[in-house]
Amino acid sequence: MRVQALVTWSVLAICLCWAGVAGASFSFDDDGWDSATELVRIARSRIGADRVVVPRELDWEALRPADGIIILHPERKLDYVESLAFLRAGGRIALLDDYGRGVSLLERFRIQRVEAPRNPAESIRDNPHLAVAVPAIQVVAGQEQGRHPIVAGVSQLVTNHPTGLVHPNLTPVLTIPGARNEPDVTLAVTGIIADRGRLLAMGDPSAVINLMLRYPGNRAFAEGLVDYLVEDDSWGARGGKLYLLANDFPQRGSYEGRGTLARRLREQVDNLREQVTDLHRSGIPNTAALALAALAVLATIGWVASTSTRPYRRTTPRFARQTDLVAQGGVAGRAALLAAPTTHRALAVLELKSALEEGLAERLGLRTGAGAAEILVEIDRQEALGRRSSDLLRELLHEMQRAEAAVVASQPIRVTKKMIERMHVQVESILQEVAGQRGAGT
Repeated sequence: MRVQALVTWSVLAICLCWAGVAGASFSFDDDGWDSATELVRIARSRIGADRVVVPRELDWEALRPADGIIILHPERKLDYVESLAFLRAGGRIALLDDYGRGVSLLERFRIQRVEAPRNPAESIRDNPHLAVAVPAIQVVAGQEQGRHPIVAGVSQLVTNHPTGLVHPNLTPVLTIPGARNEPDVTLAVTGIIADRGRLLAMGDPSAVINLMLRYPGNRAFAEGLVDYLVEDDSWGARGGKLYLLANDFPQRGSYEGRGTLARRLREQVDNLREQVTDLHRSGIPNTAALALAALAVLATIGWVASTSTRPYRRTTPRFARQTDLVAQGGVAGRAALLAAPTTHRALAVLELKSALEEGLAERLGLRTGAGAAEILVEIDRQEALGRRSSDLLRELLHEMQRAEAAVVASQPIRVTKKMIERMHVQVESILQEVAGQRGAGT
């Protein structure tokens, strides 16, 4: 029965890990409701299949100034230096991210995330997390100039757990109106970078997943976004490709081949640092979890098999066992405690200090429990030690008192075996000298 239960739980762990590996949101590989395959179809129908690329990694060296990039919910930090170089050359980037790692790039462009309205003016099924966004009205010199071309065909856009964005200069594209005296929040902004490139940031990548593109406004926004990233510029035709990336994708190369050996080494270090950060933040990857679960199953089966086939070994009852010296009282128990490997050597110093003070008090005729100061005064009065031995006694007592103070205050102190042996020899020498002086005096 125990074997069956352990195997059942192990198989269940593998199934759960396999389920996590099966698919991910914003994926371009399957037609799940939270995937983004419909966005790829829209892009191919708008500009042609040969101009739409869905790579596994972002190769900066392969990009041209006429290209555009759509990034959904990145799980790694985007390279700001390469992004800026691509934009300055005329490239275009659309970053749709709410709670991913795109915030690092947004902050470099002074775009800040803010909370979406808790009470939106309009939402789907009265769910504030499904707030309805509307095109932002552009105002230039106090005059309304209409909406941005991206949302020319959009009347309403349905969001899904969005975040807002704030920038002092970029142009608002979509806005989530607030209700109950709550201010409106900008959902998407765009602007021209270095007079050539275009950057669009939106706080809701879920707006373009398969499920959300059934809404006419969301589909119209996706079409406008594709056109905005590849349309011809004022200085001439572009005809570039549109790259779509999502989630955890690596980055390599350098835009326009500006990479050096030092830069490539830095990229490797940054990738390693990123993996360590992801491991701390999200735990081990799904594939690694699956492998560990399989190893756990094999280890469990091996352990069950070994314990089930192992013959029973008779043990002595606890009440019949001999009591350890450490657990005994008296001199034997105390000696065992001080000699134990886990006992700190400072306790041995305290034991030597106690033996030294008791031995000197007895030999000097002092009361039991006399302190070090009283003992030193009596030694000087009786001239029980020579000058050299008296100085040695004072140094020894000072060293022991320092160890005692550290133990009482729970402070770390280093006591070596050689120090214990030296103190033991000095204690015996002083006690013998005092006893000899007393014997000679009588």
